[in-house]
Amino acid sequence: MIICFENRRHYLNTKYIIVAGGVISGVGKGVATASIGKILKEYGFRTTAIKIDPYINVDAGTLRPTEHGEVWVTDDGGEIDQDLGNYERFLGETISKINNITTGQIYNSVIKQEREGKFLGKTVQFIPHIPNEILERIKVASSNYDFALVEIGGTIGDYENIPFLFAAKSLERQIGKENVVYILITYLPIPSHINEMKTKPTQQAIKSLSEHGIFPDIILCRAKEPLDDVRKKKIEVYANIQREFIISAPDIPTLYKIPLNFEKEKLGKKILKKFGIKKRKKACFKHWEELVENIEHPRKSVKVAMVGKYLDIGDYSLHDVYISIKEALIHAGANLGVGVETEWINSKTLEKNEHNINKLSSYDGIIIPGGFGETGIEGKIAAIKFAREQRIPLLGLCLGLQLAVIEFARNVCSLAGANSTEFNASTRYPVIDVLPTQKKLLENEQIGGTMRLGVYAALLKENSLTLSLYKKSERIDKDKESLKEMLGRKNERYRIGRTPIGKNTVLERHRHRYEVSPEFVHFLEDSGLKITGFHKRLDDINLIEFIEIEDHPFFIATQSHPEFKSFLEDPAPLFLGTIEACLKRKKKKKR
Repeated sequence: MIICFENRRHYLNTKYIIVAGGVISGVGKGVATASIGKILKEYGFRTTAIKIDPYINVDAGTLRPTEHGEVWVTDDGGEIDQDLGNYERFLGETISKINNITTGQIYNSVIKQEREGKFLGKTVQFIPHIPNEILERIKVASSNYDFALVEIGGTIGDYENIPFLFAAKSLERQIGKENVVYILITYLPIPSHINEMKTKPTQQAIKSLSEHGIFPDIILCRAKEPLDDVRKKKIEVYANIQREFIISAPDIPTLYKIPLNFEKEKLGKKILKKFGIKKRKKACFKHWEELVENIEHPRKSVKVAMVGKYLDIGDYSLHDVYISIKEALIHAGANLGVGVETEWINSKTLEKNEHNINKLSSYDGIIIPGGFGETGIEGKIAAIKFAREQRIPLLGLCLGLQLAVIEFARNVCSLAGANSTEFNASTRYPVIDVLPTQKKLLENEQIGGTMRLGVYAALLKENSLTLSLYKKSERIDKDKESLKEMLGRKNERYRIGRTPIGKNTVLERHRHRYEVSPEFVHFLEDSGLKITGFHKRLDDINLIEFIEIEDHPFFIATQSHPEFKSFLEDPAPLFLGTIEACLKRKKKKKR
């Protein structure tokens, strides 16, 4: 990766916070990193966050959802670990795919440079070339920011973390320790057979980190319960760290309360103290606090069924596959003062027993999320049919739109056996198909990073519920500014295509390979399916982006993933509309 910095001060003035984890994975490094970023932003600093993933995959796009969790998609088409979603949700702004660094990217880039002769005959070695590549990428992502939080995935002691810890130490050497703060997040278990919080795993994590020449400036202690003085004293002595920099981080009902808890512990001020700087403005968490209060003590409630297929892994359930949808529902509920109870329905159970489908009538709304592959598809289609006929509010996302089209084609348009070529290559009515450009990629076995990825423009039609929801939330005006920026970048012109840039154009993120076949659109429209939004490609092909059923209380589906552009303080329009429709259904049922 050959990088030319226009002004070295762009990154030399940046303060770096390196976040690493000990004991076990999944202790909340991503949420903690995002919360610290939120605090620093409220203090008036330009703040960004960078996620390092030690796996050798170039990106998260080819990872199995039931093992890795959700794949987050950025505006510029990155397929990233779900932690980047937390960064965006807490910071309330979009983050580029360059803010994700993987081992695969590093070695791929170094080897490519070597093949191109960029090292001028030098022997390419682990040190210095691999750490140098890591540092260059960190500097690019942090350019022009006051603070850059760098989260190193995995745990201290993992072999694959070694180059990134080495790079962190190199960064400290280059810019001075006064510009780098290390935060170690550890877990303190409470074994049930002794019912006592144990500090030994934390001590081991501190020891492992010190073996890399890194000593934590701040330790965040994750546990079920708050850290008591006895445990704090043990850690203080072992880590040789002042007690004020040992922060208790107990489990809480909602992750959005974490920045508020950190503020009570004065974590933001303590970080600034380490850097020897003062905050630029007084933090104002009033609106955030109100929304958290609405989450914890809602005035009303609704129950939503999430009909998914990626729910089981061995003897356990993995709901992280749909974490952004869950959070988008929370955002909408918080802004409406509504508690959203999400229940996960495995679509495979709807296929095994047709009587299970009737249980969906007890819910106030149904969501059909995205996914890939044939498993559980007919169960999802059955749920869509039930929602359409029983007039239950439904929101379809990505694959959810495709299956809604299939269900409508089969049962309303009388196109028996209509399907997607993803599930039945020889279907008589391929209402969902791969476009020619994608077919070429698949034929050449170009899988990673080749789907329709990132943000795309869509024109919404007048007199549609979809348009009214986007106008109501003022998203159209915000997207207009983003569209102007995109027009200035030639390499992203295809994301707009020939979609008219007007008062009804919106931007949403995508991650899919199959589309509604243009050949069947007139069948669908003639039978009453309302096409409410489309993206016009540069070759003038219209891609269906939004659909509705007009004589239904709420039946909307989109080819996009609006959950990726939902923030606590700025919820996604379609999710707001879904919760409002759920409330109406609940009131009607009571009457």
